[in-house]
Amino acid sequence: MKGILYIVSTPIGNLEDITLRALRVLREVDLIAAEDTRHSSKLLSHYGISKPLISYWGEKEKVKSEEVLARLQEGQSVALVSDAGTPGISDPGNVLIEKAIKNGISVVSVPGPSALTAAISLSGLLIKEFAFIGFLPPKKGERLRILKDLDMEKRALIFYEAPHRISESLEDMAEVFGERKAAVVKEITKVHEEVLRGNLTDLVDQLQDTVIAGEYVVVVEGRQKGEASFEDALDEVRALMKKGRGRKEAVKIISEQYGISKNDLYEKSLLET
Repeated sequence: MKGILYIVSTPIGNLEDITLRALRVLREVDLIAAEDTRHSSKLLSHYGISKPLISYWGEKEKVKSEEVLARLQEGQSVALVSDAGTPGISDPGNVLIEKAIKNGISVVSVPGPSALTAAISLSGLLIKEFAFIGFLPPKKGERLRILKDLDMEKRALIFYEAPHRISESLEDMAEVFGERKAAVVKEITKVHEEVLRGNLTDLVDQLQDTVIAGEYVVVVEGRQKGEASFEDALDEVRALMKKGRGRKEAVKIISEQYGISKNDLYEKSLLET
């Protein structure tokens, strides 16, 4: 009989933020596959848990996942943990999870702390829908390209960012998104947890007056109705047509995104060609 792979969420800062179920599973499994065994050992030691550990961090993930998979096929149970939060969400773990599923291994979620949802709740923004983007590219050109692609998104946008890039990324967001409301949350659940709120330009200034350290989550409101001009909509229609979309299809897509008249946009687009 094959074993079970448990995807176990662990604290993102405060060690008290772990569920009773997660502790039980960590005590009962045969093996714990950890992103970094040194980091996970601190959590396990805090709760008096002693189990065999195997690291799957970085380049080791593909190789070590085969070793873990072999254990699962032998009938052993394995808990998959990352350094913080849930494996596979902007963290390693996907390789092992995918292999387990393909090989008929039962995969069970043991949910818990999430920087994503914690930041949304702390943001103070009214958010009914959101799009999780995760980490932006380190290079400015690639980062700006992705942000521009997201400019029309009406849902709130959630980003993760490292301390050495937070200032540059926030400046790029202000450049692309303008004066949208946003929140920057750092060190969630830790001693130095801090939330900065305001429009993006204000946040760029506020960040200069704070100590930059730890992991960051940035929450940006989606595009609001009336935020863009008719000319912006025309530019979007032209861009879609260059990508091979028909005029009617492009106009339909953009008019819905901008909340403007489809007929007016179509007629105006004819005059532009």
